[in-house]
Amino acid sequence: MDPDLQSIQEARSLLEGAHAAWKQFEDYSEDQVDRIVKAISEAAIAAAERLARLAVEETGFGNVADKTTKNLFSADHLYRAIQPLKTVGIVREDKDKQILEVASSVGVIAGIIPSTNPTSTTIYKALISLKGRNAIVFSPHPSAAGCIGATAAVVSRAAVEAGAPEGVIGCMRLPTTEGTRELMQNPKTALILATGGPGLVRAAYSSGKPAFGVGPGNVPAYVERSADPAKAVERILTGKTFDNGTLCSSEQSIICDEAIRGRVLEELRRQGAHVCDEAEKARLERVIQTPRGTLNTAIVGKSAPHIASLAGVDVPDGTRALVAFVEGVGPDHPFSMEKLSPLLGFYTVADWKAGCERCIDILSYGGLGHTLGLHCDDEEVIRQFALHKPAFRICVNTPAALGAVGYTTNLFPSMTLGCGAAGGNITSDNISPLHLINLKRVAFGVRDVKPAVSVGMTPDLSGRSQGTERDRIEGIVDRWLARKGASPPLVSPPSSTPAAATPLVEPSSSAPPLETYGQLEAQVVSEPPAPAVVAAFVCEDDVRAAAGSNSRIVVDEKTIITPSARELGGELDVFVRSD
Repeated sequence: MDPDLQSIQEARSLLEGAHAAWKQFEDYSEDQVDRIVKAISEAAIAAAERLARLAVEETGFGNVADKTTKNLFSADHLYRAIQPLKTVGIVREDKDKQILEVASSVGVIAGIIPSTNPTSTTIYKALISLKGRNAIVFSPHPSAAGCIGATAAVVSRAAVEAGAPEGVIGCMRLPTTEGTRELMQNPKTALILATGGPGLVRAAYSSGKPAFGVGPGNVPAYVERSADPAKAVERILTGKTFDNGTLCSSEQSIICDEAIRGRVLEELRRQGAHVCDEAEKARLERVIQTPRGTLNTAIVGKSAPHIASLAGVDVPDGTRALVAFVEGVGPDHPFSMEKLSPLLGFYTVADWKAGCERCIDILSYGGLGHTLGLHCDDEEVIRQFALHKPAFRICVNTPAALGAVGYTTNLFPSMTLGCGAAGGNITSDNISPLHLINLKRVAFGVRDVKPAVSVGMTPDLSGRSQGTERDRIEGIVDRWLARKGASPPLVSPPSSTPAAATPLVEPSSSAPPLETYGQLEAQVVSEPPAPAVVAAFVCEDDVRAAAGSNSRIVVDEKTIITPSARELGGELDVFVRSD
């Protein structure tokens, strides 16, 4: 059978099993989930060195000691970080706002695994997926399918023995481009966790599924004049040489202040780096890039002496890294690109402002949003870098490679580092189980809906409808007229030009008709013998009408007076307090 067809069918079968397992798993309690996650951690710890050895033998990248450390980082360090997280049931209750947040699993996750960090990334993705009650199916990089499959088998067996449903962790044995595409686009896949090259990450984002992908990490390490050169170099070389530079957060270039350039170069040589002359640099540049200007995979994850031998450069056997002076950034300067090996470009700048610009140049050439290393004791410089650098992990006075993943810092332990919008990613976070759950919110009503204002009514500042008040006032006037034996007058609504005001007097058979709302809403005492009528509502037109007719408006503590009427009435002295 055609390999692509086999791979597609395998992806479909694994997804069927994972989806059925997830339907059971999403009803597990928090205790059940934690028991399964703990079992995965313990099994991965026990197999850490064996899996590291398989990875080195199959891929040729890195070394067993550092890959073992990475496996333990995922199996133990990560486990201790996720263990206390609440990912099941009610995870938060805000009693003041009366909102409950309830965790909901995502479903089946497609886990794309790279060849550079194959076993540690498999452990990591299994742990964070199952912590959120999700199932996961792995698509391994073809050159690391064996060690990834072995790792998946270890964690899957541990999960099932601890009570997880069969099929909750699956792994493709025949990964092809078509099979991986089917895995990402299949209706039973809910979300994609993509770690790999730019092409694969773009495919994940274009699959039509929610996806967490990562951008490349062309990490600059700036050494500012306030730094201790010996410590800065030690940290840079530690990060750069860890597993032969296969972490995407490993340092790629050193940017050094002119004031301490000599001391930094002296420390590089003293601590095992080889600083190249121009001829050696030219030879190395030819093995860094292919004729098409892409990274030569023959150097990825290889030791410094091995890469030097490929270029025809003689270095001692114990050489830790190869360093070359660089003036520019871009395709014409191979040492300025992400090299995924113990090779470092070296730039000299006048001060931190120039260093800032050079770091931005390097990040813009394939590392936007990822990581920046900063070796500095000047708080103001650190603050300026934090405010202005297009990197979402700024690792200060620590190996950037290990600080970014949370090994030497308190960032969340992660093998998938988001680069934000700058790097074309949906998030700038270190991906955790909290990215693999949805939160449903239960919100209780805390306020009533105010009645809608009817057409033609204008709400006043107190929130009352003036139209409603007018109806009430008209009713009062009608009842008063009825007691006096007069018929209620017909009135018209106010126009933009108020009608001529007539003094409001006690109605009688010879009294003029009332013609405006303003006249209905104000009662003015004009004859001492007649009882004073207290106005229930007064607006600005009522005040102007009373002033124009030389009348007064009787008010008490219950009278509603608009702010503009109160101000104008005070100026014109038209208000009289009722006894």
